[in-house]
Amino acid sequence: MSDVPGALNFRDVGGLPAGAARTRAGVLFRSGNLARLDDDGRAVLARLGIRRIVDLREDDELAREPSRLGALPVETVRVPLFLGSTASFFVEDISLPEMYRALVDGSADRIIAAARAVIADQPVLVHCTVGKDRTGVTIALLLAAAGVEEDAVVSDYARTETLLPRERNARVVAHLRRMHPEARHLEDLATRSPAPVMRTVLEDVSARFGSAADYLRAGGMADDELRALRDVLIDRD
Repeated sequence: MSDVPGALNFRDVGGLPAGAARTRAGVLFRSGNLARLDDDGRAVLARLGIRRIVDLREDDELAREPSRLGALPVETVRVPLFLGSTASFFVEDISLPEMYRALVDGSADRIIAAARAVIADQPVLVHCTVGKDRTGVTIALLLAAAGVEEDAVVSDYARTETLLPRERNARVVAHLRRMHPEARHLEDLATRSPAPVMRTVLEDVSARFGSAADYLRAGGMADDELRALRDVLIDRD
């Protein structure tokens, strides 16, 4: 994992087991937003050779916290993954499993758009605001569709909770609690990435569609695109 100053929850998803193979290092990265990126952070992204950024945030999030990419020669692909404001999840007080089920059921076309953006150019960084939920579900489905072992996909998702600074969590939770004092799921939504939640997502996708690859196929992704995704992400040498 490279430390990128100003980028929350940044990491490479290389090195994950996929049968006898592993995911390629230096190809697919994930993080939270880039609104606090500084010169040192931009220098790290340049050294990593990031060519494309897939931003999963909504318009209001982008307006509130625009990415600070400066003169970096990167292409940003917008793939908003929520229909409506992220604040609505705290208002409605939904749980992480409910949120992820809604993402799976309502965002197949956008998850496929993110997959196509990953296939088209690399190294690529996929991010949302925190890099936990939208990024977590998207990356998990792409990795699983490429043949990464379920335990490894779940572990990669669960790592987010260890990478969110305590002071950040305390500040965010205190702010949200003032706005939504009765919300039961607030801390989970803001700070947690429990392994059992992602395992349930993957098991549910397999039960209903056959596999993560079949989920993408059902949403309109072609077999040659799925092969290309595997070729991009998996090092078989």
